[in-house]
Amino acid sequence: MPDREERFRVMLDMVEAVAGPEPRVLDLACGTGSISDRLLRRFPGATSTGVDLDPALLAIARGYFAGDERVSFLTADLKDPGWTALLPYTSYDAVLTATALHWLHSEPLKALYGQLAGLVGDGGVFMNADHMKDESTPRINAAERAHRHARMDSARAAGALDWADWWDLAAKDPVLAGPTAERFKIYGEHADGDTPSADWHARALREAGFGEARAVWSSPSDSLVLALK
Repeated sequence: MPDREERFRVMLDMVEAVAGPEPRVLDLACGTGSISDRLLRRFPGATSTGVDLDPALLAIARGYFAGDERVSFLTADLKDPGWTALLPYTSYDAVLTATALHWLHSEPLKALYGQLAGLVGDGGVFMNADHMKDESTPRINAAERAHRHARMDSARAAGALDWADWWDLAAKDPVLAGPTAERFKIYGEHADGDTPSADWHARALREAGFGEARAVWSSPSDSLVLALK
């Protein structure tokens, strides 16, 4: 994902613009804590709550942030209607997520957006950077996909690990082997959620109770949608 850092920069720019330099943040479907890491490096006075269901990625996150009192992690299933009761706070200045919610189908995602509208405080912000496909441009989509996969194949030939190779290594790691086996029991090889367009996300967020929503960054395949409470 060659534009990954650019999307994080825009995300944190908008956190600062809306919530200031010391926000209380919910790192949603946090994985290894990539967003929290960049958040706390840029805003040392911020606090972050990371939420995920993947035991292997959470093991990495907890190890990486061990001893940092600004960040905490909890295990929760975002499809469980009661997951928000596990959070340490009832409201957040910002809820951030990246390359994660495409694991959900559209109806569970709409339900999640409704829950997030209740978690984001007045004037707060939600941002989702993810694969967002515009089905009205099939030739553009095909060209972009072919180019992206050619670059991925080139990187793999040069020694970069792909998804399957990375998980094979994790399964052999003495610390991660157990959590990795557990995560494959939960997810299988890969979930098959939806990748609707940025316009769909913006509309769903407004219907969920956010006052404004639109894309604030995009690449040929991905977008960052911002919703303001």
